Amino acid sequence: MCGITGWISYDHDLTKQRATLEAMTATMACRGPDAAGHWLDTHAALGHRRLAVIDPDGGKQPMTATHEGRTLLVLTYSGEVYNYRELRAELEKLGHAFRTRSDTEVVLRAYLQWGEEFAERLNGMYAFALWDPRNRQLLLIRDRMGIKPLYYYPTPDGVLFGSEPKAILAHPSVHPTVDAEGLAELITFTKTPGHAVYKGMHEVRPGHLVRVGRGGVTVKRYWALTAREHTDDLGTTVAHIRALLDDIVDRQLIADVPLCTLLSGGLDSSALTALAARALDAQGRGPVRSFAVDFTGHTENFTPDDLRGTPDGPYAHALAEHVGSEHRDIVLDTAALTDPGHRAAVLAARDLPNGFGDGDTSLYLLFKAVREQSTVALSGESADEVFGGYRWFHDPEAVHADTFPWIAAGLSGRFAGDGGTREALLDRGLLAKLDLPGYTSGRYREALAEVPFLDSDTGLQRRMREISYLHLTRFVQILLDRKDRASMAVGLEVRVPFCDHRLVDYVFNTPWSMKTFDGREKSLLRAATREVLPDVVADRVKSPYPSTQDPRYHEALRGELTELAADRTAPVRPLLDSGALAEATADGASPGIRPGAELILGMNAWLRTSGTTLEL
Repeated sequence: MCGITGWISYDHDLTKQRATLEAMTATMACRGPDAAGHWLDTHAALGHRRLAVIDPDGGKQPMTATHEGRTLLVLTYSGEVYNYRELRAELEKLGHAFRTRSDTEVVLRAYLQWGEEFAERLNGMYAFALWDPRNRQLLLIRDRMGIKPLYYYPTPDGVLFGSEPKAILAHPSVHPTVDAEGLAELITFTKTPGHAVYKGMHEVRPGHLVRVGRGGVTVKRYWALTAREHTDDLGTTVAHIRALLDDIVDRQLIADVPLCTLLSGGLDSSALTALAARALDAQGRGPVRSFAVDFTGHTENFTPDDLRGTPDGPYAHALAEHVGSEHRDIVLDTAALTDPGHRAAVLAARDLPNGFGDGDTSLYLLFKAVREQSTVALSGESADEVFGGYRWFHDPEAVHADTFPWIAAGLSGRFAGDGGTREALLDRGLLAKLDLPGYTSGRYREALAEVPFLDSDTGLQRRMREISYLHLTRFVQILLDRKDRASMAVGLEVRVPFCDHRLVDYVFNTPWSMKTFDGREKSLLRAATREVLPDVVADRVKSPYPSTQDPRYHEALRGELTELAADRTAPVRPLLDSGALAEATADGASPGIRPGAELILGMNAWLRTSGTTLEL
């Protein structure tokens, strides 16, 4: 896993711009702590920071392909291609000679052999840039599910690109600016594909490639979810899902560095940990190592709410004991969650104040602790989107609401289970200008217009295909981006097996009645993996990523809001509703202020440190 960046200019000599390229590349040091590389030519400058996972000695980048002293292709690459061994064997039969064991070189040679269509052959998570000096063309390519981020910023004579916005913002010609649409995207819970929040910047959409030439920028889709008739019966479907999971986990255990799993005690992470334990044992590489996040006193003092009915700890321990994993709990207290240095690190990692509050901080601290012992971790992310695990999948009111179901269910204000709203402290005039309901509605209709259907899709089956599509193309992007930034901020590669496009495509086309055949959430996943799980874990009801319930956390937020209210130089002050702020800082203020407080405190730090200009 790595960080990439670069600059294409058709009107300037970039060989004289090494200092700028080095500055852009340096912003990706957290993503690639092991090595730095730069490649410059007249019209192209490519940078790379490396986290060595496969072939540490041979996979240095940017990597070139040459013939008779002439450079044919240059690649700066981030990610993992899990079927690189099969592709390498095929390419060798076609006459290609390899000088390394890396998947990077396989990507390079695959493009030389098959051209742009080679992306359709890749299985993995990746974001990379290919510069072809022969036709002076750049290709930016992102994996099908958008696991790895990639941004670009068109210029009058070319493009800037990077794994994260910070790489582009390090270029002297780019000033961070956010307009009203960008602010609406930031505040709402939508994650529009291709939208980067910063004005003039774009995100390469999942399953797309961006072609840059002297004539400008063009975009091409190479993969999308499609609707196909599902002809397998229930038994065959369950067996096929299990076979896919066994293959996926086996592939994603490939690494030349220490590897582990992230274990919450839920069905998703437990299934992966159990399957990984079996695979590692069969390979003589066991036992599996697992990690879980917890909070001081959380299990003993846990109070059920409408999102979480049980604490994670007992279930994680039950699974760890069942499979014999080397397990470690990462236990955090309120002081760690509110530490200004930790929050600053999270903001720097994410480039934007996304408002997950303690959920972001705890994830960052979990990954920081994991990185002390492992370089690669497997995560259960996206199983809920694939198999229908969230509670609002099974809530008729949310399902049939005329908006994104997670918004209808109130998730945007209930990530911490407190029932508030993210926009609660914002000025009413600003909210009227942003028109967040209208913005959300527009993005919702855009998403619905993309959904593929079969003629036989009617009634609930048709609506649930829409619901699945919304989650697989919108909601999962929120979580994948969050996980990527928090993990790569500490140089940890997190793999997400449930995002394998073969599994996603197969389950997307499985009828909703089959996905809920036992009357529960994630019926197919439970059936496919029950035999490797203890019953207490297999039967556990879905519980989202944990959030601290310590009342001192709420009080700490209120104290910070009070300081902000007294600071007339606070850059976020013009955006706030003074009455709402006064209520939020009063004695006995409701815990419902939490989502709004976390967003506002994050925005204030962002505006103060990033130099961002708001064009409202």
